[in-house]
Amino acid sequence: MKKISWFAMLLATCSGISTANAKLDDDIFQREIMTGLDLVGVRETIDTITENAPGELGREVYETASAVQTKDTQLFIPTSMYLRMGGGLNLGFATDSAQLDENEYESSGSYSAIIGLGWNLSSYVRAELDFQNTMFKFSDLDNHQAVYQTIGGMLYFDLAKRYVQNGDITHRRTFVPFIGVGAGMGTYEFQGVGGADGFVIAAPRATAGFNIMFNDLIGLDIEYQYQLMIGNGFGWNTNNKGANSVSNIMALIRANF
Repeated sequence: MKKISWFAMLLATCSGISTANAKLDDDIFQREIMTGLDLVGVRETIDTITENAPGELGREVYETASAVQTKDTQLFIPTSMYLRMGGGLNLGFATDSAQLDENEYESSGSYSAIIGLGWNLSSYVRAELDFQNTMFKFSDLDNHQAVYQTIGGMLYFDLAKRYVQNGDITHRRTFVPFIGVGAGMGTYEFQGVGGADGFVIAAPRATAGFNIMFNDLIGLDIEYQYQLMIGNGFGWNTNNKGANSVSNIMALIRANF
């Protein structure tokens, strides 16, 4: 019986030591958490942070915070689709002239409006369907104008990755240049004496520009757009087939969803 009593006392002592160690480990873990959380928001280098936040938990907290707070990226949840709408002015010096009888007239005061629905296929590639309405007016040619309405498809290539994933955190880039290529088709109407209606193909259509994101959902696209309008050409009193190059500078609001 005496041996059994000593053995029971030994077990009780070991159990007390184990409980004390568990309590000690629990206190250290809680202290690391509280120490790290108390310092969240301090914007310092990782070396200074690790000195002020001892323990691996504090280090992980500040490595994550430091990764998010960069100048050209922000925390972002990628979206699959977007809507663009806006307009732009025609560049008369980079657009073919209209022909009426034997005279030529330069584009002046012309503009375009566009609305498009796009899909983010990857962090580099986008596809978009759009509708464009373009009004062409010409210098020294009163009461004559050309209206083009086209539906087109574009494939855009972003020249910088729109979002980069680092572990469980995704960073969104705020400035992304891009290029695009595609085609469109629709109708034209020459309004004025000797005007005509017809079918037009806009091919090729090419763009180059950049996107600036204001937040995760809203951004601004500034782009140059080139189109070759294949149809009757800018002209009245003529049945000759022709093609005219058109250049626009565009500004569009992009809304991701």
